[in-house]
Amino acid sequence: MGTSWRCTGPRWSGEAFGLGWCRPERAEERRSELPAGKPLAFAVEGERRCLGVRRAGRWILCPHAAVLDGAGARDQCADCARLDRSRSVAADTMADDPRPYGVYLAYFGPGLLKVGITAAERGAARLLEQGAVGYSWLGRGPLMAARRAEALLGSALAVRDRFGKAEKRAARRALPPAAERAAAVAALHREAQSLPGWPEALRAAPYAYVDHSEVFGLGRIPAEPGALAGIAALRAGDEIAGAVLAAAGSDLYLEQAGRGPVLVLDTRLLAGWVLRAAAGRVTTAAVVPEERQEDTGRQEGLF
Repeated sequence: MGTSWRCTGPRWSGEAFGLGWCRPERAEERRSELPAGKPLAFAVEGERRCLGVRRAGRWILCPHAAVLDGAGARDQCADCARLDRSRSVAADTMADDPRPYGVYLAYFGPGLLKVGITAAERGAARLLEQGAVGYSWLGRGPLMAARRAEALLGSALAVRDRFGKAEKRAARRALPPAAERAAAVAALHREAQSLPGWPEALRAAPYAYVDHSEVFGLGRIPAEPGALAGIAALRAGDEIAGAVLAAAGSDLYLEQAGRGPVLVLDTRLLAGWVLRAAAGRVTTAAVVPEERQEDTGRQEGLF
């Protein structure tokens, strides 16, 4: 893989969005922040490589130095992904995890409320990574109790545990007022905690709504048709240029010079690439109108 820094994708620290970087062969990592207004002009070069597996706080090199597709959000080859999931809460292969877990209700838009779980030690990081516009904790307890609560809401109230990227992106552009968002979460919170069969080991959390619209900068995202264009894939040599407008979950919104549409980049597409300064100041990566973006429906990240 050489000794160049490779991007590891989106990284939230506190309420600040940025990108992660690693040089696994030297056990080095760093992070760069991307605040609103920051100008960017970079190119992807070489081949997109599998980042390997992260264990005990460090990266373990992919033994195959596998080359990845530029259109996929995953930053691992099939072998490394299997190894990762062999000890994964998300894949239910780590049921003995002793850490406490939090159960949350997350709001993404009208009709888009989900239930999920995250390690309590991570706080709200999981909600920022998913691009949750708002949320409230529902309970806290052992992993399996949190899992049972998640399943209970799914079966009794038909609350989903995931939404696709296209659904989330569309909802951000047509949000109701914050008070209406909070009321929707409050109503579900009351209904959820009144359900029979609530796991005894799960300690109920009082309703306390937190809104991320200002953290993400959602008010700066244009809502009119045709105002956004998405980058669906990257190839070696592609250049991307613009000024940071907003960031939600893994999505980075870039304002272009001139009168072009705002670019939406899923920064997971950057994971595994070496990035260098762009030769120009114009985006050369292929873009498509946001309305034509496909939605895989795949869960963004893990716990």
